[in-house]
Amino acid sequence: MSLLEVKNLHTYFTTKKGIVKAVNDVSYTLEAGKTLGIVGESGSGKSVSAMSIIKLLDGNGYIDSGEIIFDGRNILDASMKDLHHIRGNEISVIFQEPMTSLNPVFTIERQIGEVLRLHQNMNKKQAYEKAVSLLSDVKIPNPERVAKQYPFQLSGGMRQRVMIAMALACKPKLLIADEPTTALDVTIQAQILKLMNELKAQTGTSILFITHDLGVIHEMADEVAVMYCGQIVEKAAAKTIFHDGTYSHPYTEGLMISIPRLNTPKDKRLEAIPGAVPNPLYLPVGCKFGPRCKYCTEKCKSSEPPLQEVAPGHFIRCFYPEKAVRKNHGE
Repeated sequence: MSLLEVKNLHTYFTTKKGIVKAVNDVSYTLEAGKTLGIVGESGSGKSVSAMSIIKLLDGNGYIDSGEIIFDGRNILDASMKDLHHIRGNEISVIFQEPMTSLNPVFTIERQIGEVLRLHQNMNKKQAYEKAVSLLSDVKIPNPERVAKQYPFQLSGGMRQRVMIAMALACKPKLLIADEPTTALDVTIQAQILKLMNELKAQTGTSILFITHDLGVIHEMADEVAVMYCGQIVEKAAAKTIFHDGTYSHPYTEGLMISIPRLNTPKDKRLEAIPGAVPNPLYLPVGCKFGPRCKYCTEKCKSSEPPLQEVAPGHFIRCFYPEKAVRKNHGE
């Protein structure tokens, strides 16, 4: 049985100019102890789909329809009291920027301790001892000293480790990691990814890992869902996405070839995806990726392709999912 099942999720935002369909009919599953990577450009709906799971949306956002089954329960039917128990206890979040996620006027000890006192019924002394232990678990040197410090006194990497410690304080069943390494240099990024994999192995926590970086997904994910314009355009096992050259969505292909590699000749420019993500209020007719796709045909401009299974467990939203076939259409 899956730990998390998102079924036909539609999450919309009301604006003065109209309804923004930020997440439009998205479905995926996450098994216990596994990592699902959700990848795509900014504005593709990655974070909104994840925040919908814990109903943590902006005031003008709402879930129009769908189901979110977590550990056998439909979260959309949960009361606010139930959500308070689930958030931070059964489902935790590592947000994108730790400096704005941590409270600048409270010590690290108090912020981690608040989670433990709220969900684990610990007293102040127990919470402090556990907070120090958690800081040690995430490889922070001198955890007793760091526990007494404020967020501004720590480096970006240290703050991110604090966020991980806080998120794992109650040993959640699901950890949502929303671009957890974006603001870090590559050395610290590698350390954070290694740490998250180690902690996942120790605790058995499932991870929903959101990023725009396919290189990071390659290191972390068991399964991958590629999003574009609020829809999943490709979904498969990570090894299929990265190593099977038979099928792919043109958007995934564009993301792959834009990754710099060590064996890339120094005089060769990386190939970029032309254009930009369209305004969500004025999406194109037909395939949403059509205006940026070098393989686009008249059929793509007039009709929207369904998400179809092209091989066992491999789903693609494209009329020409087979690479060899679509190259002939693009010529």
